[in-house]
This record gives sequence, C-alpha cells and structure tokens, in this order.
Amino acid sequence: MRRLYFLLPGTTSKFACGGLWAELKTLRLTQQVCSAEVVTYRQREKDHLWLDDLLNTDDTNRALDDVIFVMCWGFDVAKLAPKLKSLNAIYHAHSVGYGFNLSSSVPIITVSRNTLGYWGQRSPHALLYYLPNEISDKFHDYQGDRDIDVLVQARKSSRYLMKQLIPALQDRCNVKIVDSYVEDLEGLFNRAKVYLYDSAEYWAVQGVTEGFGLQPMEAMACGCQVFSSINHGLSDYLDPAFNCYKIAGYSQEFDLQRILKVIHSEKKLALAPSILEEYRSENIINRLQVILDDLNEFFDRKQSYQSDIPDLNYWQIMKLRSKRIFTKFSKKLKN
Repeated sequence: MRRLYFLLPGTTSKFACGGLWAELKTLRLTQQVCSAEVVTYRQREKDHLWLDDLLNTDDTNRALDDVIFVMCWGFDVAKLAPKLKSLNAIYHAHSVGYGFNLSSSVPIITVSRNTLGYWGQRSPHALLYYLPNEISDKFHDYQGDRDIDVLVQARKSSRYLMKQLIPALQDRCNVKIVDSYVEDLEGLFNRAKVYLYDSAEYWAVQGVTEGFGLQPMEAMACGCQVFSSINHGLSDYLDPAFNCYKIAGYSQEFDLQRILKVIHSEKKLALAPSILEEYRSENIINRLQVILDDLNEFFDRKQSYQSDIPDLNYWQIMKLRSKRIFTKFSKKLKN
C-alpha cells in the first residue's frame, strides 16, 4: 500500500483552524492503516518534509510512484493540482465553493454527503468516496448536573445570535459565551443544557460552505439540546424536531420561547446511537481501509488506460443545451 503525504500549508498556530485539526486527526487515523505523514508547502518546518524538496528530486515520477499526495486546503488546490499532475494525487474535500475544477484522474474523498453531492455533479467522472470526520469517544454524556442553561461559541455565530437573541436570553437564564480556545470542550458541553450554533451567515460571507460542522454533533454526543442552522454539511446529520431544533426560526420571540421551553422541559431530543457510530474512529478506520485499497488499485492501473469519457465542462453543457432546444424547436415545426 502506498504511503500518504498529507499536504498542509503549515501546522503552527498561524494556520490553526477547524480544518487543520480535522486533517491532522484524519492523518492519525490513516496511520493505523498505512504509512502517512505531513508535507508542508508554504511554511518550512523542521519536523516535516517540504514539498518542493520532494518534487525537485531526480526522476521525480519514479521516486514518488509509491506515494499518494493528499490535497486538502481548498484555497490552494488550484495551484497544487497542476504541480502534481503526473503524480498520484487525491483531494480530501471539506468545504466547497472555491470555484476550481479537477481532472478525472484526481479521486476525491469528501467529509460530508453534502460535499459528495457537489463533486458528484462538478467532477462526475472522478472516483468519489465518503469519509466523515471523527467524533472522539471523549464526547459522551456524563449524565451529570448541568449548571449552564445556554452555551454559545462566538466564532462563526451570526449577528442575530450575538446582538439580538443572546442579550434577550441573558435577561432570563444563565448564558455562557465562549470566545477563546477551550481545552476541555467535552466537559463544557456536559455542563450545558442547550447549545446554540448559527453559522449560515458566516459561511455566506466567506463564500464557501460549512464542510462538516463538528461542534453541534459533539454537543449532541454530550447530551446537549442543540439549536442550529442547517446549512451545507450540517444537513448530513441534523434532523430538526427529531434530534435538534432549527435556530433563527422566523422571529426572535419565537426562538426565545422555544429555547426557554427546552431548558425547563423533561423532554429531550437525542442523536440516534446508529448515527453517532458512523462518526466514531472504528467505523472511519474500516472505511479508510476500503477506500485506500480502492485508490491503490486505481493508481496501479491508471497508466494502462486512456481517459476517454468526455468532460462535462461549460462548452459541453452549452452544446447539449443547444441540441435540446433545437430538437424541441424541430418537433414544434413538424407538428
């Protein structure tokens, strides 16, 4: 089985974000299946390989035939893909909306079904796989007392949440706002009755999508009642009225009354254990084994076959649409 090189711009605090932590977590899980390590390309780091050094070796193609490069940083993929054109490369897709296209020779692994559907349309002739992010076993319900009525993380939260709903809630219940990194997030979720998450506005401004949405699922795994937006990757597992509540529901007063009702109610919504199991490490490692076996077979055989399926590009779509219009017009003339 080929070694995997996970391409990251860097791993220091300069690049810290949910996407980096998720990718490093995937790397650690991959290391339980095959050899894998980080390769950086924007910031040279002493503990990691440097991409340009690898690409500047003599007879690069032969030297790297037993390697698969994993692109993941959406903003950089359009520049990285041409560099790796003659090598074995895949894209580990989190968010979408970056605007680039990929050759059908680049398999795509997605972290959500929402992203899978996007690439199923945008790159219909590439190999596609689904590999969700991991929810660690440390996120579980302690079955203890909960002294926080409402918990919200300021980052990614909408103006409505921070400027309207939270101030109204603060007059009626105990609200905790988190605006910095929390080491023991699972402990905090186990202290909260309700968790609020509203990221639709944030991602609309960013111009890309919520790739997965870890926090609502982590909160649900810890027994929190979740009020959340249902944008993009969140729609993979959130089911309003069955395992969560939709935030920003028509009016502030309606939201306020629903949240207060949940705080004081014995009725609890819960994420089905079968859904949560899909995101635990055991299932992800099993899926990784199958996906990596498939990828290795593809790269073993890729050079023996000609890519001969017509691209579904802009001009092809325009041609097919024109043909459809012409056919309809011809039928009308005959009638």
